Amino acid sequence: MTDITTHVFLSHGLESGPGSTKIQAMKAEAETFRNVQAHAIDHRGTKDPALRLAQMREAMAGCGANPDNSILAGSSMGGWVCAQTSSETPVLGCFLLAPALAMAKYPQSSPTIRARHSQVIHGWDDNVVPVAPVLDLARKQGMPILVLPDGHRLENSIGRVLIEFRQFLETCLSDTNKP
Repeated sequence: MTDITTHVFLSHGLESGPGSTKIQAMKAEAETFRNVQAHAIDHRGTKDPALRLAQMREAMAGCGANPDNSILAGSSMGGWVCAQTSSETPVLGCFLLAPALAMAKYPQSSPTIRARHSQVIHGWDDNVVPVAPVLDLARKQGMPILVLPDGHRLENSIGRVLIEFRQFLETCLSDTNKP
């Protein structure tokens, strides 16, 4: 049996960075798995959604990641980047935290997520990205969604987010080991 490398690409939000608590905690969690390489993309140089999308594409191409063995995880604008990337290139997994969907300035506000596995986590009290359009998108696309009593940053729910992320990774990785 050949070992397959799974790449996990982590995309931060508009006002955040690759060193943020959430991104680093998720990166550390991903790196506990055998044959997983986690990459925290640095989007701080631009607020332009199209440029951030190009950065994701470049990161994937730069490490030779096979989309069939790639997991995208992002928060806020980073969630939009992951959702839009999976819309263009089907991937193994797409894990979205308070994804910036139905936002006026984003070129594609409701992308069709094309991932074998997907999960959305959002806060009921999100005052940046309204929960209703995200719930609607999840319903239309048949995606699991967990809504927590928290705000946009999900800062009071990091432990729960990591539990969900670990389970998500386990599910995705068990899928890559099937003949």
